[in-house]
Amino acid sequence: MKKLIAVVGGISLSFALVGATAAASFEESMSRCLEKNANTKDAATVMLDCNADGGKLGGCKVLSDSAPGKGFDKAALCVAEALPIGSKTGEIKVPMRFPGGG
Repeated sequence: MKKLIAVVGGISLSFALVGATAAASFEESMSRCLEKNANTKDAATVMLDCNADGGKLGGCKVLSDSAPGKGFDKAALCVAEALPIGSKTGEIKVPMRFPGGG
């Protein structure tokens, strides 16, 4: 069964799943991944397909990228490594929205 996790800027989901301390760490990871791989002033949406196990995502593949060639696919894969997913297991589709303007 496929599950869906919505990541809207990454921050609100982090708070709901793991609390403020982990959310701050995730926010730092997201900023680092974005700055390393894409222009923070641009916006994009990326859909990943990942396997969840042991509280982590692995084997992620990019299914779609609204701004191909701008590095958001790499940023999303980087963010997925730090995304707290709790006890979810199995195949998970992970949409990520990078709002831009930063």
